[in-house]
Amino acid sequence: MVSSDQNLFHYSLLTLYLIGPPTFIALRFLQAPYGKHNRPGWGPTMSPPLAWILMESPTLWLTLLLFPFGSHSSNPKSIFLISPFLFHYFHRTCIYPLRLHNNNNNKSKANNGGFPVSVAMMAFVFNLLNAYVQARWVSQYKDYEGDGRFWFRFFVGLVVFLGGMGVNIWSDRVLVGLKKEGKGYRVPRGGLFELVSCPNYFGEIVEWLGWAVMTWSFAGLGFFLYTCANLVPRARANHRWYLDKFGEDYPKGRKAVIPFLY
Repeated sequence: MVSSDQNLFHYSLLTLYLIGPPTFIALRFLQAPYGKHNRPGWGPTMSPPLAWILMESPTLWLTLLLFPFGSHSSNPKSIFLISPFLFHYFHRTCIYPLRLHNNNNNKSKANNGGFPVSVAMMAFVFNLLNAYVQARWVSQYKDYEGDGRFWFRFFVGLVVFLGGMGVNIWSDRVLVGLKKEGKGYRVPRGGLFELVSCPNYFGEIVEWLGWAVMTWSFAGLGFFLYTCANLVPRARANHRWYLDKFGEDYPKGRKAVIPFLY
């Protein structure tokens, strides 16, 4: 039983690394058809709030299901470590969809269209994989006794994580607020929007960099790298979309996702 779980964990972790490069390459040429890139031809759609609940939910229920079965489940270090992960996904699964539901008036819904069920299901499968890898690493396979710098790494990573989450949540609120006005797409202003087109993606990348530091593991690093493979091409596409739509009215000094660099 132990050996079979170790094999499953090993191959799941390997899969997390293997899917990153093809995801990055695919998204350089074909953007997921939701939000600004919404377009027909991807099958049935569902409401965006419901899609977010569906595709993000495994990170909560699967993590909470697996965690108690780990040999470190009662270790305070393990509990502290998994808490930021659950905190992020409680917001993403419960709070963010509720904000979308409350703020989307009929006009903004018409602008955004539905969320393709096929895309939501692909994200659902990824989150199943990732939740398993992260939960099993934290609760079962991490060596807490042999990590003499655990608390140093945890607090450094937590500061990075919370800083990124703050940027992510604030940026999402700005974007949702613009949709609520029902005036179509507009140029976001203020804060990190003055430096990059997608500070929400930048914030999430920083979050999972912090998670990689906190866990100090191939599991955390794999998630961080996949996040970059997924969000950097989408940020680049969003940046080009803004430039095409607003032309000379769009600030020329803004980068796509990394301030001053890219």
